[in-house]
Amino acid sequence: MYMRDEDVARRFGVARSTIWRWVQLGLFPKPYRLGPSTTRWHEKDIIAFEANAAGR
Repeated sequence: MYMRDEDVARRFGVARSTIWRWVQLGLFPKPYRLGPSTTRWHEKDIIAFEANAAGR
């Protein structure tokens, strides 16, 4: 399942701009480009990120 930036932001309780800032800083997985103006995160990448963050 693919997730939009607003879905990811809601999941973490932050603004959409925060998700993109985390990506730019290398703190969050990069999204997949599905089209010229469409980017999405795969849920498995989000789950892996959460598991890794919980183990820190």
